[in-house]
Amino acid sequence: VGKSPVLDCPIKGQISMVKWTITPKAGGPCTLVYRTDTNMTHRTNCSDNIDWKFIAGLAAALEIQQVELAQEGNYSCEVASTDGNFFTMYHLTVLAPPRLSLYCDERGSPVCEAAAGKPAAQLSWVPESIFSAEETGHHNGTVTVLSKFTACSTNVTNVTRCVVSHPAGNWSQSIAC
Repeated sequence: VGKSPVLDCPIKGQISMVKWTITPKAGGPCTLVYRTDTNMTHRTNCSDNIDWKFIAGLAAALEIQQVELAQEGNYSCEVASTDGNFFTMYHLTVLAPPRLSLYCDERGSPVCEAAAGKPAAQLSWVPESIFSAEETGHHNGTVTVLSKFTACSTNVTNVTRCVVSHPAGNWSQSIAC
């Protein structure tokens, strides 16, 4: 989420047309067409943050500025050239880093929350503990994970650290309850 990926189509021969077809998981399809003979572009049903990116040595690439979760899906490029027609397919997976919060519940136990991550974050505790992680799925495909710390023994320090592991990064926070 928030990055600006560029998807490209390989060039083979002298191109005459490039067509991008985008089929997101949410919403309707979008198409962008570029014809070299008229130097004209055409777009249908595409959001403002999806546009052409012309790069020397490549067919017209596609840039998604500040990608959003709703733009996850299939992106295909068709190139018509003197060497034939060529097709390239991408499947865009959008990761959303979770928002981390750590607090003490009414009983004085540390609670760690990794909110709205995609995919779900993995939580662990330092020092090690017996814990359960409760997951709540949201309509946009993100998941919130909630975990409560339970000490394995009575001679444990009162400072605990929640460790969050996620494909978008790893984080930790400490608290004394």
